[in-house]
Amino acid sequence: MSRGQPVTGALGPQAPLVRAPERGAGLTPITRQARIGIDFGLLRLDAGESHRCAEGLETALLLLDGDVELRFGGALAEAERRSLLDEEPTVLHAPAGVPLEVTARRPSELALLQVENGRGFAARLFRPEQVACEQRGEGLLDGTAHRVVRTIFDGTSRPEANLVLGEVVNLPGRWSSYPPHHHPQPELYHYRFSDPRGYGHGELGDEVLKLRDGDTLLIDPGKDHAQTAAPGYAMYYLWAIRNLEGAPYTTPEFSEEHRWLLESGAAVWRPRR
Repeated sequence: MSRGQPVTGALGPQAPLVRAPERGAGLTPITRQARIGIDFGLLRLDAGESHRCAEGLETALLLLDGDVELRFGGALAEAERRSLLDEEPTVLHAPAGVPLEVTARRPSELALLQVENGRGFAARLFRPEQVACEQRGEGLLDGTAHRVVRTIFDGTSRPEANLVLGEVVNLPGRWSSYPPHHHPQPELYHYRFSDPRGYGHGELGDEVLKLRDGDTLLIDPGKDHAQTAAPGYAMYYLWAIRNLEGAPYTTPEFSEEHRWLLESGAAVWRPRR
């Protein structure tokens, strides 16, 4: 059995793009709170292995792949996931002080996110059928910004939380988080692709970064961001926003320069034939 420890302080200063780590057994730290206020790591367990999460932080466990048992506050639940692209997630979310333990029934991988939060609230298991799923941008700009957005929980469903959590499936050759937008709260994106050879590009203001399978992008407060996937490769990313004291995340603010694209009947160029 591996025993969980907070990711805080485990890493040195971090650039905005954290390249995919060697994902070994147990917990692999990716980010730390000092940069964006979120401890984020990847947890890989073989069949029969268990991991107990550190109890001093608000915690979200998101199943990326596998078959697991989840124990929390005296409750027991089972969850399975085989496809990031085609299946909505199962997520366990709990406040500080609630013991959480996960046991794999086959080789499994989970995302572990933790933040500081002194408020109490009930632990909750979000099942796939409880995840809000939207086809955003389907009729916008000839479908070039069509993506699937899965909001797991936000300020409406979990007002006491310091995390807002969701997923995006970026269709091949299309854009998401578009038009570019920003918000005062820091955020992270963690990427996977339909094929390990896949790639995309992420914008941070005027900086453009090439994204590969397993990379993580750290988005500072107020920084415009948008994404695109290369044709032929679907791009999945987990997104997590850190609420600020007195300023929880509500809605993004679109870049003033490109906001006009959202207007009804926006006059964009199209080929004559």
